[in-house]
Amino acid sequence: MSNEPKQMQRAVEAFVADVSDAMRDVVSRLPSIDGRKLESDVTTEAFNLVTALIDVDRRHTDAELWGVIFSFWRLMPDELGAAKADDLRQSDLFVGRSEWLEKPSPMAEILISADRRFGTANSRTYYDRALHLAFTVAALDASPSRAELGAIDRLRTHLLDAMDGLPSSPLAGRGPATAKPQGEGGADAGDGGGGEGSPPAAAVRADSDIEEEAETEEELPPARPLEEVLAELQELVGLDSVKTEVRLVTNLLRVQQLRAERDLPTSPQSRHLVFTGNPGTGKTTVARLLSQIYRSLDVVDKGHLVETDRSDLVAGYVGQTATKTRAVLESAVGGTLLIDEAYSLARGGDTDFGREAIDTLVKFMEDHRDDLAIVACGYPAEMAELIDANPGLASRFTRTIVFPDYTTDEIVAIFELMAGGKEYHLDADGTALLRAIVDAEPRGRGFGNARLARNLFEEAVNRQALRLASVEAPTRDELTTLTAADIDRPPDTSAP
Repeated sequence: MSNEPKQMQRAVEAFVADVSDAMRDVVSRLPSIDGRKLESDVTTEAFNLVTALIDVDRRHTDAELWGVIFSFWRLMPDELGAAKADDLRQSDLFVGRSEWLEKPSPMAEILISADRRFGTANSRTYYDRALHLAFTVAALDASPSRAELGAIDRLRTHLLDAMDGLPSSPLAGRGPATAKPQGEGGADAGDGGGGEGSPPAAAVRADSDIEEEAETEEELPPARPLEEVLAELQELVGLDSVKTEVRLVTNLLRVQQLRAERDLPTSPQSRHLVFTGNPGTGKTTVARLLSQIYRSLDVVDKGHLVETDRSDLVAGYVGQTATKTRAVLESAVGGTLLIDEAYSLARGGDTDFGREAIDTLVKFMEDHRDDLAIVACGYPAEMAELIDANPGLASRFTRTIVFPDYTTDEIVAIFELMAGGKEYHLDADGTALLRAIVDAEPRGRGFGNARLARNLFEEAVNRQALRLASVEAPTRDELTTLTAADIDRPPDTSAP
């Protein structure tokens, strides 16, 4: 028998053993809970989880069914003792099972409630074992379906939502109050003092000299725990569809890792992505987090991030572009390369040196398919033109993540995060005026998104300073409150 069912059996046994211990602790504190069939109940919990994940895509493959039989026949001999894969396929054991994943189970809710009451951490045990079991089920097949990966994401999300506020939650200590502003980076987004808008320690610009880049790589901090990076992703305002797509990519990589660790065949997966959207929609912020996810998963050897654009890749004379592009690419080997406004490489016609940069990029991606990840960012239509410009790009950039414009509520929330980070807050009238200004902004190609929030905030701080200049001894409340008098449209910075 292949190794997959054995690995699943180990995951089931670990779930039953550890969650049974967690439930015993709850029963010792709450004698009203019937613990006489505790291990049997936990076994049923594991069975429900496994069969729900298998049922979610309705495929019910032989590998999945034999995994169930091998893992549970000793625990459930009456139901599975002599069963074969076809027996399970023809039975009603899997019918409607996927609905079990739509909310936390009663057992999970008991553990979470007990943690809130007694300050214990038993729900974290359930969370860790349930997620490990879920990934093990998905790893039974060489190519897990999107439905399976999405089901794991929903399981994780439901449990995290239910565990909100618990010290044992993977998101503990990272709630909205500690969230950081977001945007496209540099002066357009973060607070300039280590927030989301400033490149992290692991990020370097491609125009740095080679010696400086080497120093930066040596100074990389240890890889962050994956749950911590995913928690930071979750904190970002809006971007729900983007977060889902990034988590699905992460889930697939985790499944492929499990299979690789067990010497099982895997389906080749491109780690290169296209991010499309208007400016200020968080593409750079998410790319930076994605580079940390890749590093946490050991998808890349070093885990550093190099940020670049056309000016770093394209030269002005024949024969120089390939050399310049190759130098940037080599600086990113072992990490992630972020190409901003990547579509500009395909502009200017056949005589433009950007085409040479594209050809160099394609060849380098082929030669370094296992030690480089590339994220190409830009406007949707223009990025489609770029991918069409070279057949090699289409075969390597197989996944596109679309970044929608922020809603008015989300831009107001970003403004408030920026203000809170500088110890300012908006009063009610200021909030109402801010909302009206954002509502009135044309939602076309030039819509500023997070950049609009930043411009409005910086202008509000300037106006407040002028307003208070004549106040002899302003109070702390006056110094930290932004009012309607301070809110106005930001100056037009689009003109040359």
